Amino acid sequence: MRKPVLTCYVPFELLCNCPFPVSTFPKSQIRLYTCRACTEKNEMGEVVSVINTVDTSHEDMIHDAQMDYYGTRLATCSSDRSVKIFDVRNGGQILIADLRGHEGPVWQVAWAHPMYGNILASCSYDRKVIIWKEENGTWEKTHEHTGHDSSVNSVCWAPHDYGLILACGSSDGAISLLTYTGEGQWEVKKINNAHTIGCNAVSWAPAVVPGSLIDQPSGQKPNYIKKFASGGCDNLIKLWKEEEDGQWKEEQKLEAHSDWVRDVAWAPSIGLPTSTIASCSQDGRVFIWTCDDISSNTWSPKLLHKFNDVVWHVSWSITANILAVSGGDNKVTLWKESVDGQWVCISDVNKGQGSVSTSVTEGQQNEQ
Repeated sequence: MRKPVLTCYVPFELLCNCPFPVSTFPKSQIRLYTCRACTEKNEMGEVVSVINTVDTSHEDMIHDAQMDYYGTRLATCSSDRSVKIFDVRNGGQILIADLRGHEGPVWQVAWAHPMYGNILASCSYDRKVIIWKEENGTWEKTHEHTGHDSSVNSVCWAPHDYGLILACGSSDGAISLLTYTGEGQWEVKKINNAHTIGCNAVSWAPAVVPGSLIDQPSGQKPNYIKKFASGGCDNLIKLWKEEEDGQWKEEQKLEAHSDWVRDVAWAPSIGLPTSTIASCSQDGRVFIWTCDDISSNTWSPKLLHKFNDVVWHVSWSITANILAVSGGDNKVTLWKESVDGQWVCISDVNKGQGSVSTSVTEGQQNEQ
């Protein structure tokens, strides 16, 4: 059962503010927030404040809400089997499309990079993945993937550098990779038995070689290696790598959670040596995984916090310095790593009100 509280970041950096986290509240409402610089507060003493409330008119629980690349459109999906797209510029809300094609609750939506046009993917309990595209102002179904035997729980587009590639994680334990080959055709590769019982989340690694900012000779084209992370009902995070023959191979297992992994998020990168992944679980814990040496591929977990309820979603800001976390406690919290390596809660948003906490949490102190 999916819960209605979630958060995501607009993948578009504003000049003065961090991107907007998005959260859903009872039934059909979605709230958009602006997040100021960590040391800056508004006149109410808040780091986070509501900038817009969108009434989606969904008839059942909302499971996901995602802003597009430019932060002007909001896509939502619900147990009412629909996907909706809104124009939310200038604090308004205009319904652009009400997409019907799924036959069960729709769990997640994902925007493709705009260089490929206005494209949105959705996945559902009905075992289908649908790819929608806007043509001449009208949204239509452009492809339907029916290769899974159970609910499809997560969809995530690869970095645009790789082409139009969509990863799909399913309760049948498999992960599908759909690659657009042109002329309306999609090539499908499938990783069977990726996770025992089922896969709950997929997240691509950035198309930036770790350390390339420092070591990459100028003018030399980087050697991209496609990778993504997945989280499953086997309590594991797994890292996958594409081999030279085009097949996908499990590269690493990350073990720290004691219950189902609900979400994974590979942090954006500008080419610094460290790679970072956030994970959250049914066990209420959020871990930050770091790898400082690409050659050894050794990942170390650090507990961000132990919550009192399931944690459903984790999402990085575009600069990867702030992590948004949401879960069964109906809160969205924002976290930032301090200079001494401690993760600090900089904002605790409850029912749309931003309040600030700048102390290391009790859960962290106890764990350490």
